[in-house]
Amino acid sequence: MSGALFRNVSADTARFIRRNAAADRTGLALSDVRRLQSRPYFRLNQLLGRAKETRISHSSGFCSSSSSSSSLASVGFVGWYLGMVKSRPVFTKSVTSSLIYIAADLSSQTISKTSSEPYDLVRTARMAGYGLFVLGPTLHYWFNFMSRLFPKRDLITTFKKMAMGQAIYGPTMTVIFFSLNASLQGESGSEIFARLKRDLLPAMFNGVMYWPLCDFITFRFFPVHLQPLVSNSFSYVWTIYMTYMANREKPDAIST
Repeated sequence: MSGALFRNVSADTARFIRRNAAADRTGLALSDVRRLQSRPYFRLNQLLGRAKETRISHSSGFCSSSSSSSSLASVGFVGWYLGMVKSRPVFTKSVTSSLIYIAADLSSQTISKTSSEPYDLVRTARMAGYGLFVLGPTLHYWFNFMSRLFPKRDLITTFKKMAMGQAIYGPTMTVIFFSLNASLQGESGSEIFARLKRDLLPAMFNGVMYWPLCDFITFRFFPVHLQPLVSNSFSYVWTIYMTYMANREKPDAIST
């Protein structure tokens, strides 16, 4: 019995010694790792890794913010303008028409005047007023009327709208433009009539040569709320010609 007891004590003692030895080796390994981490070059690698991650995150954030800013800048004005067209259509289209008439009249004066002549700002103001108070509002209501009268945008309907514009709207606005501009310059009724007799038919003939293609593009490919803007864009070149015609020298009044 004493021999068995001795063997049990010896076995327990051996297991205890092996367990302590394993714990010592584990503790040594952990302490070695801590010492390695405490060395300067190991901390430097950690710092470099963190700095690299920081640069990557900052650069990706900068790129994303730059791309979002550029996209916002590219659509910001267009989105604002389209919002104004929907919320205040007549005002927005009238101001747009006025600005186009200002640019067109200044371009017309630049082409026709000599370098020593000053710009006629009163003439430019007349053109701006016509675009703001006459052409802009009438374009809005005309295109809306055409959209209600011919709601489709197929080829046949587009040609109908073009024919209506050439037969009704174009000649009417040309007469109003020449007459109003002449009256603002102080011309009498007979002088206005003489101006219309001299300038109306050539202007209408040139309009038939210029506007059908513009009207086709406008009616065929653009929604009704953008059609005045497209038409105003085409009218820039046309207005250069019209402001030149409207400000030619007065013809001799027709005697009554």
